[in-house]
Amino acid sequence: MKMMLAAVLAATASLGSAGAQDYPARPVTIIVAAAAGGLTDVLTRTVAQRLTQMWGQSIVIENRGGAGHSIAGAAAAKAAPDGYTLMATEAGMFVADPFLYRSLPFDEKDFAPITGFAYSPMAWVVHPSLPARNVRELIALARQKPKDISYGTAGIGSSLHISVLMLESMAGVTLSPVHYRGAAPAFNDLVGGHIQMISFGPAMALSAVKAGQINLLAVGSLKRSPQLPEVPTVDESGLPGYEAGTWFGLFAPDKTPDAIIARINADVGKVLRDHELQEKYLAPQLLEPIIGSPQEFRRFIAADAQRWGKVIRGAKLSID
Repeated sequence: MKMMLAAVLAATASLGSAGAQDYPARPVTIIVAAAAGGLTDVLTRTVAQRLTQMWGQSIVIENRGGAGHSIAGAAAAKAAPDGYTLMATEAGMFVADPFLYRSLPFDEKDFAPITGFAYSPMAWVVHPSLPARNVRELIALARQKPKDISYGTAGIGSSLHISVLMLESMAGVTLSPVHYRGAAPAFNDLVGGHIQMISFGPAMALSAVKAGQINLLAVGSLKRSPQLPEVPTVDESGLPGYEAGTWFGLFAPDKTPDAIIARINADVGKVLRDHELQEKYLAPQLLEPIIGSPQEFRRFIAADAQRWGKVIRGAKLSID
């Protein structure tokens, strides 16, 4: 009996390995949990284009944004676990949504993490009319005038929202959120002086910073950004331990063979290690590649979820 079981296990492992060697034998679909044109979409297409060349198979991108990632999540969770339907999303789907929504049409256990794509620290930018030239002055001003400073978000529970809630909790201050349907309209209102502050990915802000339309106070990573070495971190600006950023990654339906996940992980790693990709695309967007095993990516997500979950629970946020 033991010999028969061993034979079955060996045959299964052989089939899985063979499947990975032959993968992909037909076109692959990547469901993107965001609208076309946003950073999640553009980054996914950039990686997919290089995978197409590597694999010799086309990759179909399906944009299914909206409803707090629920549309994409429900579709991807029900897909066959064979490696031919994948999902690309940003951090919020796994580190914020489970704590925000009373119910979701999917569970985080429905997915197997494959690999991260890239990480971006949040940037703290303010309108020049706000008399704060660094985070220390911002916090001091917020303490003098509770709820007086307005900031834009991309909606309740978005990274733009939660990153400010974290600062409020750590600094003991209260600011006033103004919720928008996305980062772009919030940013436009910041430049127009209708709101005073945003915490979001820095790439969108750089041209306005250079033009003097807004001021960049700090970044949310624990270390200074290589592309912005002169900009301090929030951590070194009077709030030790503050860390806020967002990331983008690739997932497969649960029970997708480990060998196929390992194959995709390795190939995406090759794409992200390409110096031309890093210099011409990632660096100008202030994105840092995330390269590591599926297990390392899973641990990274768990740690991030613990941090953001604590902030969301502390703020008693919920969405029906």
